[in-house]
Amino acid sequence: MNEPGARLKVVLADDHSLCRNGLTELLQQRGGMEVAASTADPTQVPDLLREHEPDLVVLDLRMPAMDGLTLLRRIRAEGIETPALILTMSDSQDDLAAALRAGVRGYLLKDMEPEDIVVAIGHAARGEITVAPAMTAKLAQLLHNGGKIGDRRELIATLTAREREVLDHIARGESNKIIARALDISHDTVKLHVRHILGKLNLSSRVEAAVFAVEARTSEAR
Repeated sequence: MNEPGARLKVVLADDHSLCRNGLTELLQQRGGMEVAASTADPTQVPDLLREHEPDLVVLDLRMPAMDGLTLLRRIRAEGIETPALILTMSDSQDDLAAALRAGVRGYLLKDMEPEDIVVAIGHAARGEITVAPAMTAKLAQLLHNGGKIGDRRELIATLTAREREVLDHIARGESNKIIARALDISHDTVKLHVRHILGKLNLSSRVEAAVFAVEARTSEAR
């Protein structure tokens, strides 16, 4: 990963050259980021991530050789923890749910304004969670489906004091590394807390946990 103050580094995987080239230009010229590599071949991505150690990998969801979530699972199986963001044309709730289960940091739509995509990718590369505005209602619906949420306050009450602290930081979109520094604990300890939080709240991803925490605070304020 980059040193503090260095340009954020991104790797892109998309089978459409127009999208790759256009996004590369936008991120580098307007976003002040470095696109360390881009490829149409998903099988190249693990090696590119090991070589460049970027802050974020941006994956297309639909690629002929391998879909983005299958690729992400392969990346994780090889022990590579680079945060991932999906950039896609699909506004399907099922695709959003699958991406959340895979642990993506963000889910953006290609029909967003280019400047908004650049800003959102920058946020994700800095450790924040980002979802396309058009998908927020579907994200909220996912959280409510199947009795998943229940009584938020009762579920949050099952968390330890430290887990509630970690959840507050997750709700701010902070990465494990940032949380570890803020709470003066190890990165592995943060990962363990996150795993316990997701289990106790019956959630699948950090994005869901962030929305859950924000909605819980909102309901308490009513």
